[in-house]
Amino acid sequence: MSKEKTIAVNRKARHEYDLFDRYECGLVLQGTEIKSIRQGKLNLKDSYVSIRQGQAVIKGMHISPYAFGNRFNHDEIRDRSLLLHKREILKLDQATRIKGYTLVPVRLYLSKGLAKLEVALAKGRDLHDKRENAKARDAKREIEKAMKSRIRN
Repeated sequence: MSKEKTIAVNRKARHEYDLFDRYECGLVLQGTEIKSIRQGKLNLKDSYVSIRQGQAVIKGMHISPYAFGNRFNHDEIRDRSLLLHKREILKLDQATRIKGYTLVPVRLYLSKGLAKLEVALAKGRDLHDKRENAKARDAKREIEKAMKSRIRN
């Protein structure tokens, strides 16, 4: 039994991008942010990761204020640093600059009480690619349905 609890999944990323290499990174949080995360009060939908001056930063991730916090509650949409090894940051920076990949957060989960973010290298899909994937998924579903009914008979 794993000790991971998935808090949020970025379903839009799987639809909009082709996902490749995945990396696990920690988050630098302030104040009551971890309490809001544990309650599931966050949104990864419009967030992305950028690398500036040797630091990986997630931008656009919304963490709602903690309901029982005081006037020192955290800022909802602030840039949060990601904890990665220096070699990983250099590799990701090269992939985004040279190869044209994008860094997209895929899911946020708790592992042994610590907030972890899964980040993926991604390439954007065209509209016709999205339609082809939807058609293929529907065809696969129909085939499985037909096979299931055939096995029953």
